Amino acid sequence: MSVDSASGNGSGTTAGNGSGAAPLATTGVAALLRLAVICVDPDGRVSYWNRGSEELFGHRWEGVFGHRASGLLTSSGAPRQDTLDLLDDLTHPAWAGSLATTDRDGTVRDVLWWTYRIMEPAGRSLLVIAANAKPLRAGSLRIALGDRLLPYAAEEPAREAREGISVSAQLAPVPDLAHARQLTARLGIVLPRVSTGRLERIMRQVVPLGYPVLRVDGSTELPVLPREYEADGGTLRPARTNRRELLPAPRSGSGASVQATVTPAAGNSAGNSSGGRAAGVRTGADGLTAVPVPAVPVFATPAPGHVLDEQLALLRETGTKVGSTLDLDTTARELCAVTVPRFADFAAILIVDQLFSDTEPPKDDRPSDTVLLRRVAVALNGPSGAWESAVPEGELITLSTDDITPRLNEPILVPVIEPGLAQDLALDLGVPALGPLLPGRSMVVVPLTARGTVLGRMCFLRQPNRRPFDAKDAATAGEIVTRGAVHLDNARLHRFESRAAATLQRSMMPTRPPKIPGVRIAHHYMPGDRQAQVGGDWFDAIQLPGGRVALIVGDVMGHGLISAAVMGQFRTSVITMAALDLPPAQLLRHLDNLAHRLGPEHLATCVYAVYDPIHRNLTLANAGHIPPVLARHDGVSELLQIPKGAPIGVGGVPFETVEIPVPDGSWLVLCTDGLVEVRGQGIDAGLAALCANVIEPQQTPEDVCAQILSRLHSEDRRDDVALLVARFEGIASKDVAQWTLRMDDAEVRTARELTRQQLGIWGLDRLTDVTELLVSELVTNALRVASHDVQLRLMNVGKLLVEVSDDDHNLPQLRRADADDEEGRGLALVSHLSRRWGTSRKAVGKVVWFELPLPG
Repeated sequence: MSVDSASGNGSGTTAGNGSGAAPLATTGVAALLRLAVICVDPDGRVSYWNRGSEELFGHRWEGVFGHRASGLLTSSGAPRQDTLDLLDDLTHPAWAGSLATTDRDGTVRDVLWWTYRIMEPAGRSLLVIAANAKPLRAGSLRIALGDRLLPYAAEEPAREAREGISVSAQLAPVPDLAHARQLTARLGIVLPRVSTGRLERIMRQVVPLGYPVLRVDGSTELPVLPREYEADGGTLRPARTNRRELLPAPRSGSGASVQATVTPAAGNSAGNSSGGRAAGVRTGADGLTAVPVPAVPVFATPAPGHVLDEQLALLRETGTKVGSTLDLDTTARELCAVTVPRFADFAAILIVDQLFSDTEPPKDDRPSDTVLLRRVAVALNGPSGAWESAVPEGELITLSTDDITPRLNEPILVPVIEPGLAQDLALDLGVPALGPLLPGRSMVVVPLTARGTVLGRMCFLRQPNRRPFDAKDAATAGEIVTRGAVHLDNARLHRFESRAAATLQRSMMPTRPPKIPGVRIAHHYMPGDRQAQVGGDWFDAIQLPGGRVALIVGDVMGHGLISAAVMGQFRTSVITMAALDLPPAQLLRHLDNLAHRLGPEHLATCVYAVYDPIHRNLTLANAGHIPPVLARHDGVSELLQIPKGAPIGVGGVPFETVEIPVPDGSWLVLCTDGLVEVRGQGIDAGLAALCANVIEPQQTPEDVCAQILSRLHSEDRRDDVALLVARFEGIASKDVAQWTLRMDDAEVRTARELTRQQLGIWGLDRLTDVTELLVSELVTNALRVASHDVQLRLMNVGKLLVEVSDDDHNLPQLRRADADDEEGRGLALVSHLSRRWGTSRKAVGKVVWFELPLPG
């Protein structure tokens, strides 16, 4: 913020142009006003916001502590200052003046300001003192005479005719060291509760910049000398201490009153040998005259609770800034960052790698002599240099079990590391390269323990030019680490739960699209629960007899693990019933009946479609799901108009099967509503946008999936997304051969001859002997159990697929044949000589099939 001396609602002064006041002295005349004190850290965040700030600006400390100060308070009503940020002034070393400021409620307040740019604790920080000028200008300035409170009155008889008292904020030089010490002690009462050493460093910067004073009526300068007071019946005495005043951001309404005592500067007094009045003070309406009296003992040493208050502030910051996420690395870095450089110059966290790794723990429960630790976070105050190479993040360290769990409840304290012990200590820490960097430094090592489990340990170091750690610091470190360990353990438990949930999800979802003749498939799944990474949406592609494929997309109502478990039951049921080769409507009816038996919470929507690549048709049935999109080979996309039905588990609603033709080159897009739901719009708009996707013929199914998902509104998505894309390519008629055999044993020979001829046409003569043998075995078995006819089908689809069908529903079983058995060797031959084989039921009867790889 750049402020000219004439800007604002009043005058402003910067460091170096103070009022030229004479050396400050204390007299018996004092005045009281309320002070707001604000501190802004080097990173631009509010680190202190006292009760006076709450009352003056309306912002509670909970809403500003740790947040960015930029934009919090802005000036108002003054030319060239509409964009000024009063809490971001690093232009001047110090500034004082009056600026109208807009508070939280938008009210414009006349405020007196004193701002200081300081370099404590590190970098540029801002110290701000403010007071409400309105009551002062209105004549509410209270004067203390000894221990009595009097109203302020001006010297001139015409005071009543004027608008009010003229009050402005100024900076005045401090004449000597004695006064500086007195002022330091007084200001320390209302400044943030910090250690004595830090307070001295702050005041060594503030005092040369000019001490805050009030100029009253343009002549009298009163230095701002704070002290806690309370007024009771006009008597002035020290206020009762409230414990909450020791915290860095006190709440309002606690009863104690933080006031600023203001006494006239000696150079502005009108004192004389006969006991004349102080300047600006005359006989009041009550007949009392303010005359110099012995000074009230207002100077005191800093409160002994400052060190404790700094520790409490550090613990409080640990509670507010650590554990913002459930990520282990982020939590560890937050814990290191909150202690450096405020508490230490170096901090590192090492965790037991086995507790946080994704591998299974060893089955042997016996304790091991060594433990593998991983350094997950490091924070350093100053240039990294040799430290970065000596203690890199992610490094694995092997230590003995006794080294990481000594006296679990007590930190290890080394006030000053002697050069002769530095290398041995580095070896004990498991980092020999740290030896040359340790001499002269102070160290505290604290085990990370949470819920009875040793998670690792945290190490703190201080530079030689800093006060060494003592027992109080070790206790503070133990408290910090104890709180941080809980957050780290929460991250560990969350990691285990997420891994278990992800494992459950992966076990219930297909990992890669199957390779099925005549159709190319791609799919994608995105959980709506970003924490658990599980949901109730599912999809599947199941190969059926005759080269057909079943395509399924479903959505279990709800989210999380319960929905995922229900989804697993439905998916398993669909796969089982698909093997029966039921029509889509019948399959959904059986699934609905199953849902009723499982429980009332098992509700889901589902689309079940069967594609026949030989006849180029698609049969579908819908159970309350959004309709699929069919993109034809000419690029035109449409929503398939199929009966909607009711969700699985509702019951009482019929399901209908619809059959539509699908020429080669057509695309089918099946998805769940999480893909097409957009906040603020209806689902129809999302379906229209899905249909608007232009699918080019040269695209792969993976390309189409990526194209559709790229338009997904992920920032406001709350539901799972399941997407399945299928390109129908069909099977050419020349690659399919099919015959119907009569119920005659002589048809076995006919089946062998037909097979030999067809393999010769396809150029697969090398497969003739094996194929004839297996076809002979399957046809023989079928003729023995069939009632009407037997069908033989051969398909050349990148492999040789052979199917033998009959109208008997009993599935054959593979069995062991003894040496003297005349039957039972057919399926054994099929199992040994084919690459894959299987059986499945059809709507009527069954089919037995096998595959052979093509030569070469």
